[in-house]
Amino acid sequence: MKHKLPLIIINPAARGGSGRKDWTRAVAAVRTHFGPFECVFTEAPGDASRIAREEALAGRGFLIAFGGDGTISEVAGGILDSGADAELGVLPHGTGADFVRSLELSTHLPDAAQSLRDGRTLWMDAGKVSYLGADGNEQFRFFINSASFGLSGEVTENTNRSGKALGGLVSFASNTVKTAFTFDPPDVYIEVDDEPARRFPITTVTFNNGRYFGGGMKMAPAASLVDGRLDMIIVQKLSFLRILTQGPRLYAGAHLELPEVHHRLLSSARARPVDPQTRIPVEIDGESPGTLPAKFEVLPKSIRVRVPR
Repeated sequence: MKHKLPLIIINPAARGGSGRKDWTRAVAAVRTHFGPFECVFTEAPGDASRIAREEALAGRGFLIAFGGDGTISEVAGGILDSGADAELGVLPHGTGADFVRSLELSTHLPDAAQSLRDGRTLWMDAGKVSYLGADGNEQFRFFINSASFGLSGEVTENTNRSGKALGGLVSFASNTVKTAFTFDPPDVYIEVDDEPARRFPITTVTFNNGRYFGGGMKMAPAASLVDGRLDMIIVQKLSFLRILTQGPRLYAGAHLELPEVHHRLLSSARARPVDPQTRIPVEIDGESPGTLPAKFEVLPKSIRVRVPR
């Protein structure tokens, strides 16, 4: 098979629609510090995943995402779905940077490009969520950073609907306050691994592969990308006032000591509403594709990622 150059998958809608313009400014630095490559622009949501899957199956060995967390997740998902031995690379760009923070990648483009050229390969864990799609049928999606439900799912829906012109962190924080004001904490059943289901009144439940979530919140301070486990964080029912006063702890990673917060490691979990009529959105790497009931599971050391030495 003829050797294929690395392919950079570019999301022109990243960073509020400036992705194409930003790539035009970035391309010379990438060529200088990384070397030869080919590139392709996405045209619609889901394109990055489709392109990555098709290219991986066609023998492309190195696929690089130029975009935010959503684009990175799509490219990773396409590689995982293909089952091919392709490696993921990241050129940080976009409004979200939670996965970039967990990988400890430089956001300075020349340094990031050089790390792609001279870095090392890390076999990293990923996750998979099976959930109820908008059509009422079960669907699944891979994730590399985090998945969640509850307040975070509603905030994600509202943030993606209203746009991220203020940046990922500010947009998410602003929509968190707005959504929390009218949020009615639901009761859910959560079944961890093979243990009996337990009932929780929840604000948010997250399943973390990376440490950061929601545009900079240090949701799982001790999470590891390579330990073969997900860090589950349950934030039980909080009043609006308590959300406001305790919210800053999330950004510092100091929330695990709160009495309403529970943390544990797991391989898989199932969650469903106590009231089957309650709609509880699921968030997956910054997107909101469906609702509970859902199953969250880890895929240990399932994807190769280029990281700095």
